Amino acid sequence: SIAPDLLPFLTHLINTSLSTGCFPNSLKEARVNPLLKKPTLDPSEVNNYRPVSLLPFLSKSLERAIFNQVSSYLHSNNLLDSHQSGFKAGHSKRLPSLLSLRQLHTARAASLSSVLILLDLSAAFDAVNHQIIISSFQDLGISGTALSLFSSYLTNRTYRVTWRGSVSEPCPLTTGVPQGSVLGPFLFSLYTNSIGSVIRSHGFSYHSYADDTQLILLFPQSETQVAGRISACLTDISQWMSAHHLKINPDKTELLFLPGKGSPTHDLTITFNNSVLAPTPTAMNLGVTLNSQLSLTANITATTRSCRYMLYNIWRIRPLLTQKAAQVLVQALVISRLDYCNSLLAGLPANAIRPLQLIQNAAARLVFNLPKFTHTTPLLRDLHWLPVAARIRFKTLVLAYRAANRSGPVYIQDMVKPYTPARSLRSASANQLVALSLRAKHSTKS
Repeated sequence: SIAPDLLPFLTHLINTSLSTGCFPNSLKEARVNPLLKKPTLDPSEVNNYRPVSLLPFLSKSLERAIFNQVSSYLHSNNLLDSHQSGFKAGHSKRLPSLLSLRQLHTARAASLSSVLILLDLSAAFDAVNHQIIISSFQDLGISGTALSLFSSYLTNRTYRVTWRGSVSEPCPLTTGVPQGSVLGPFLFSLYTNSIGSVIRSHGFSYHSYADDTQLILLFPQSETQVAGRISACLTDISQWMSAHHLKINPDKTELLFLPGKGSPTHDLTITFNNSVLAPTPTAMNLGVTLNSQLSLTANITATTRSCRYMLYNIWRIRPLLTQKAAQVLVQALVISRLDYCNSLLAGLPANAIRPLQLIQNAAARLVFNLPKFTHTTPLLRDLHWLPVAARIRFKTLVLAYRAANRSGPVYIQDMVKPYTPARSLRSASANQLVALSLRAKHSTKS
């Protein structure tokens, strides 16, 4: 109701900031609220907390205006790393996981061995050097008032830490970008824009989502220098990180070896930065559990376990909830977990995804507060919930539609090809696609 009176003043403030290259100092103080990264971590260990910055609403509004303009400039001039999926419209965590899983399946079908390395950085957002990132902006052609605005945004920042009702004195923030801001994650992706050339120089493919980077190396059975290539690549990445004031966390970095058919055993224990990196039987890739057999059984098991825990907690308070409140809780805490990266499950047999369907059935009964063996088909219809198999198919079709219409990421667009028949057929105008195949010579229309 007061928007008409406030908008002229807010518009003037934002436009003045954009035209003068000055970010108001009053909007650069953050309240840092430490959040435990995982409930299972030791709360007495400081490193187990993530410093989330609570910023003024007006600061985020101004940051959004800046982000929209600089993002448009970088996209129109193709200056962003296409292998970085973090903080981009139309991108999500499931896409890097989907791409890596397809690469690994393709390698196995071609009797190639592969290595998946999941890099983890220590306090990545807090270690960003302001001088280096300003130089990165200059390399991207950003200068004048725009460059002054980013310099003003990064300098003279302060923060206060809130803990158990107490607030610290203001402290200067001389490095890093605020987590919880609009520009902070975007600035970090620009900060790491040049690491791709280091990775590609060693013959690795890669993909990143924010500060999580996955490296993939495919090699034939005759390859004998695999460990040396991995060590050389990780050493160069570490040197790049050091030059940019970042550091790989060896304790959370994982290496997964997937041998090809008949492949000899390789000793892939890697030593770098005085740390030892050994192959693990399973690895967590952006929340998806993978193993050396590329089976998603472990991931489905982890998902069902997590969902059961949430259902149990909601069940305990269900007598205190209305049906609407119960539905909101179930959709936020259970159904969202069932949907996470579910496009990776496309093509699995019905018995493989049955545990997920049982979870959805239990969730529907809990919403309506009905007994265990109640028939769920009418319940799912009333809730407008597609069954799990249909949800997987729907997500896959949406992804293919966006790629076919050139609204998805470039690396997904490259995987989706329009079907062109060898001779004139009625199907030529049906907008069909070439089916993705692990062996290109066996591709057929779909």
